[in-house]
Amino acid sequence: MVARELIPEHKLLSESEAKKIAKEFSITLDKFPKILESDPQIQKLGAKSGRLIQINRNDDGKKYVAYRYVIKG
Repeated sequence: MVARELIPEHKLLSESEAKKIAKEFSITLDKFPKILESDPQIQKLGAKSGRLIQINRNDDGKKYVAYRYVIKG
């Protein structure tokens, strides 16, 4: 298995997409689980602190979406 297959797809959401997701969950962006700017996947996306990332996971055939709020570090 190639290592890249182990890394779920990360997507930088636009500000409007992020606001829509936060509204759906009835929380502010900073209440989402955090991920550091220094994370290799976040660096590849060029995401900066304050942005929301969508992570598309596929575990044993079960697909789901997770979100992370980018913070300094």
